[in-house]
Amino acid sequence: MLDADAASRALGIELTEVSDGHAVATMTVTDLMVNGHDIAHGGYVFLLADTAFACACNSHGPVTVAAGAEVSFVASARLGDVLVATADERTRFGRNGIYDVTVRRAGAEGAVIAEFRGRSRTIERNGEAG
Repeated sequence: MLDADAASRALGIELTEVSDGHAVATMTVTDLMVNGHDIAHGGYVFLLADTAFACACNSHGPVTVAAGAEVSFVASARLGDVLVATADERTRFGRNGIYDVTVRRAGAEGAVIAEFRGRSRTIERNGEAG
């Protein structure tokens, strides 16, 4: 799935771990991602978290999409920061799931940048029910 994700690829997002219900993705904040306050634009932080979420919820096999998501920004990321998004499944029920993603600054301090909660939905694909 990530190989076909042109948006994530264009931003240099790399998947470093994936297992059932779990994924870790990284991204370096570039000059194109910094807003007028000289901090990472929240949309890019959200996109990184959303990519990790997508990889975690699709790790089970059936095509799964976001039904909704919310993010809480905790601290600012800056130019050159390497961000690490860790997604973990909380529960799956029927065709639905709930996943939490923590975005941290890489390194020893590992400051939390954002907390993201995504709701997934398995969809029908080629006539097959999810």
